[in-house]
Amino acid sequence: MPSVSIIVPAFNEEAVIGRCLEAVLAQTVRPAEVIVVDNRSTDATREIVAAIIADNPGAGIRLLRQDDRQGLIPTRNAGMDVAIGDVLGRIDADTTLKPDWVAQVTRVFADRATDAVSGPMEYYDLPLRSVGHQIDDHLRRLQVRLAGDFVFLFGSNMAVRAEAWRRVRPHLCDDVADVMHEDLDIAIHLAWAGCRIGYDSGVVAGMSARRVDDRPRDFRKYVERFETTYSSHGIRDLRLRAPMAVFLGVYPALHTHRAIQRQLAGLRR
Repeated sequence: MPSVSIIVPAFNEEAVIGRCLEAVLAQTVRPAEVIVVDNRSTDATREIVAAIIADNPGAGIRLLRQDDRQGLIPTRNAGMDVAIGDVLGRIDADTTLKPDWVAQVTRVFADRATDAVSGPMEYYDLPLRSVGHQIDDHLRRLQVRLAGDFVFLFGSNMAVRAEAWRRVRPHLCDDVADVMHEDLDIAIHLAWAGCRIGYDSGVVAGMSARRVDDRPRDFRKYVERFETTYSSHGIRDLRLRAPMAVFLGVYPALHTHRAIQRQLAGLRR
């Protein structure tokens, strides 16, 4: 069975990195390694990771530093380029993997035809998690049906076969201007290389809904990265813009709900 490395880029993630690594440590199938790549954090991120490593010396957690340049892409690359697993799992610092995540990824990549995969998300800081998970899964499966050759990857919950990563790595966009979705860029280059990207409802991870706390202008800029990414690659298919409409459609209700949650929490204090 294929071995799985987990790569976690991190920048000032002291509030969430501990929970992320606790979920990794709780896996029913142990990953080959866990690589946390710190990118110039100024908070306690490194200290928290170092303490977890000290408390779990046999867990295969490594802490690397990427100080050459600020940004997700060089930080992601620093981890994925040195990973030893047959499959490279890429998650975010606020991701909390379900206990069987590595087992599910191993199952998916036992099929040699699969080069990359994403799965659904549970938003652990929103109410009705199970309902939200079902909605998220439904919407992502719909996106897959619309995507044609360009099935998406989702950076908070994705895995790529190491040999496929090495095949496309020289061609990935560096995006110094930071205007693209780096996970979509990987998916596009994998598709162009003839790789098969799958979606599997069993590969489940949790994440924070903190993105919807953004101001409307900032959230719109985040969503517009879909358009920028596809346009930068010369891809004009309007069906691929469907996530933009979904995210912009649900944002007002979720943003308002989160604001009310914070107000109520303040009153309870």
